[in-house]
Amino acid sequence: MSTVLYDLPGPRARRRYRCVGLVGTLVLLALVGWILFLLFHTHQFTAAKWTPFAYQGIQELLLTGLGNTLRAFGLAAVLALALGGVLAAGRLSAHRPIRWAGTLLVEFFRAMPVLVLIFFIYVALRAEPLTALVSGLTLYNGSVLAEVFRSGVNAVERGQGEAAYALGMRKTQVMRYVLVPQAVRAMLPAIISQLVVALKDTSLGFLITYEEFLHAGKLIASNLDYDLPFIPVVMVISPVYIGMCMLLSWLATWVARRQRRNPKVEAGGVAAPEPATLQQEDHRARG
Repeated sequence: MSTVLYDLPGPRARRRYRCVGLVGTLVLLALVGWILFLLFHTHQFTAAKWTPFAYQGIQELLLTGLGNTLRAFGLAAVLALALGGVLAAGRLSAHRPIRWAGTLLVEFFRAMPVLVLIFFIYVALRAEPLTALVSGLTLYNGSVLAEVFRSGVNAVERGQGEAAYALGMRKTQVMRYVLVPQAVRAMLPAIISQLVVALKDTSLGFLITYEEFLHAGKLIASNLDYDLPFIPVVMVISPVYIGMCMLLSWLATWVARRQRRNPKVEAGGVAAPEPATLQQEDHRARG
């Protein structure tokens, strides 16, 4: 038996796939075991290195840093989405000067390293650490999201917009009611991926003394006399970052499923004609 895209594997191919999967699993387990051996060999799981995390002051420091990270990310995400929408609208404008200005801004801020933007705002403009971090993340991620929005709108079938114009809609109505709702579903994975990048880039705040999550971990690892528990700090901070990124991915999946169940975007079903109806129509046509 075969499918549309590929032939189903036969007995020999299935055995080969199982062997490859088994070898890959063994290699992965060996790698994990080797890493655990190194951690135990360097005494990374001793009580002396993990005791500081039981202190209330250390826990409060980590929670404060996590709160500052989420605060910076929330502000940067909202502002970047808004800026991306504005710049995308400029790039899609029918007026040439506006389109050129939007293109210039997008290409400039997208080409600039985000760390350079943050340092420039912090040093040259003498902004507060939170303001410099959020501004740099907003300018960079907003310019990238602008290209995502523009590409998503242009990816919608051209006939959709032409049909809307034929009905007498203005361009703003076509964008709002026809193109953007269809483009959002295609853009959602790229949007979430860029928001994950913004979340991880909040860790750059420790370079300008912003007291975010990584900055709190650095204080614990370097400024306290606990045999420099650098690896335990990494083992505590990393799962939190990974969990927040996975939460964003889950949110994107939930939104996508909710959009598919939304009756406003579902195609309406057409009832099949009954035999009696067909007979009546055929009789009328002959009469």
